[in-house]
Amino acid sequence: MKIGVVGAGVMGTGVAQCFAAAGHDVVVADPDPRALDRGPARVRDGMRLTALLGRRPPPAAPDRIRWSDRLEELGGSGFVVECAAERLPLKETLFGELDRLCPAATIFASCTSAVPIGHLAAATARADRVIGTHFMNPAPVKDAVEVVRAAATSDETLGATTELLTAIGKRPIVVADGPGFVANRVLMATINEAIATVGDGIADAVTVDQVFESCFGHAMGPLRTADLIGLDVIRDTLVVLRECTGNPMYTPCPLLTELVDSGRLGRKTGRGFYPYPAGYCADRY
Repeated sequence: MKIGVVGAGVMGTGVAQCFAAAGHDVVVADPDPRALDRGPARVRDGMRLTALLGRRPPPAAPDRIRWSDRLEELGGSGFVVECAAERLPLKETLFGELDRLCPAATIFASCTSAVPIGHLAAATARADRVIGTHFMNPAPVKDAVEVVRAAATSDETLGATTELLTAIGKRPIVVADGPGFVANRVLMATINEAIATVGDGIADAVTVDQVFESCFGHAMGPLRTADLIGLDVIRDTLVVLRECTGNPMYTPCPLLTELVDSGRLGRKTGRGFYPYPAGYCADRY
């Protein structure tokens, strides 16, 4: 099956790698030439990462990925995964365009962090064939995918999606629709409060993460996790959650806004709550 991916950023390239490594032909569409230029390098880095972790992706996997600046190139896809920026108007526009370009049988999946899948389905004439596939970062090495079933998602779409994910080595975990689903409804509130704790001077970033890692057994504390995700993505996701739930708990705290405005976005810029040496996963994972 031909797989379409919208977005050549970190998540888009990671998702593309997952499908290509499983033998699918993949087309990645992104209007940003810089993202397209970096895409192949991101895939190569992702393959090195999976190899270091003992998983050997087929060497020909990158050859199965084609890069384009035209959304029209996704027209023949049987399954499309949207990995665009976390902005509701942008995603709604993309889903409307995809609905116009793709065959009626094509399933649309969103890798959104927080936007309710029902909102995106409403931008199409195929609400029954729209579903959420919330891949975790880095996608090639995370075994589970949070699968979000909206009210209109059909049994056929859910079955085809979970079957496809299982075939590429992922474990689908099905949840109902709602802002942030399970993962980010909980995680984003935790990260925001962790950042606020640093901003209030209660503890520094290292200490906050040590509490979660040493006391709770988390593999990575909330602030290292925030650096991995990207502080700009954290902020955008919180804004969506606040807009969709009306809960002020999701208002980005002042320190988060300050760091994003100053360009300290985490690993991809070389500094967030922690410094990252030049070349260390910068703009990759």
